[in-house]
Order: sequence, then structure tokens, then C-alpha cells
Amino acid sequence: MFKLKLPTDPRWANIAEGNIGEILTDHAWCEQKAATNAIGLITMLPEYPEIVTELLAIAQEELDHFNQVHEIIKKRGFTFGRARKDDYVNELAKFIIQGSREDLIVDKMLFAAMIEARSCERFKVLTENIKDEELKVFYKELMISEANHYTTFIGFARQLGDPEKVNKRWEEWLEYEANIIKSYGNKETIHG
Repeated sequence: MFKLKLPTDPRWANIAEGNIGEILTDHAWCEQKAATNAIGLITMLPEYPEIVTELLAIAQEELDHFNQVHEIIKKRGFTFGRARKDDYVNELAKFIIQGSREDLIVDKMLFAAMIEARSCERFKVLTENIKDEELKVFYKELMISEANHYTTFIGFARQLGDPEKVNKRWEEWLEYEANIIKSYGNKETIHG
């Protein structure tokens, strides 16, 4: 899926299901951070109205997902905790090129695409492996949305940079992410 080099071990779903309240809180904050990231990208691209329009739609959709997860947390009587530090995302961020404006923007798009790709893959693992029927349906719907976001961010990177260079850089991102994800898959967090 998405050419990810290292798939998530399905046993991660058992860890996640063992503490649904924690995974839901972590997930809600991931959605909030995704909305914030889309808004941050908007501030970098005001001269591209079509991209701004699409990023606004993504930000709104991510906030809607945040709301949906928050509603599930409340409905199930869980406590919505504070924002969590996402070590996986922070490690990915270290790989963003701080070169020219074009390189930076392209890499920020690839960074966003990578997070969406891994999130989608994790939602697929949950859909296929948890017993909770409500969450199976919920995560299947979100999996489709994350896949669309991944496609959008990759498309923007190719639009804003040289497509051949972007494809080469995406391969580098895939390798880098594979090395990072080896340390994850053992906590009840979306990327943990």
C-alpha cells in the first residue's frame, strides 16, 4: 500500500484495541494536527488559489474527523486527554529539506503524504483486525479519506516541483520512513 516499505504488524491492532480510550484520544489529536498542517501549508501558497481551496477542504475534513473521534470518546464515556507528542511525526519532520522555497514546499507536501499514507495503512490494519464493529466501519471510512489526502499531497508535490525529482525524493522518503517505523507498532497510538 502506497509503496510503504514496512507494513504494520497486525498485532498492533490488538495493542490498540486493548486501550481504545487512549487510541481514540491520540487519534483525535492526530486529526487536529493534520488540520493545522493543512492550514500551515495554505500560508505558504497564497499564490495558488486552487491548491489553497483544496487545502481548506482538507483542513475542514480533518477537523470534522477530529469532531467525529471526539464524539465517539464522549459517547463511550472515555476522558478526552491532552494532546500527545507524536514521536513518529517528529522524526519524519527531521527529514524535511530546508533548502530553497520550492524544495521546502515540496518536502512539506511529501511529509504530509507520508503521514497520510501511514495513517491510512494503520486504519486498514484496525479495520481488518479489531472486533469492535462500530470502529471497523468508522476506520474504513477514514481509511478512504486518508488515501485521498495522500493522493492530493503527492499530486501537489508533483505540481509544485519537477515530477521526476519529486518521484525520486518520494523514494527517499519511503526509505527514511521504513527505518523510523521499525521502532514503532508497540503502543496504543495511531503511529506508535
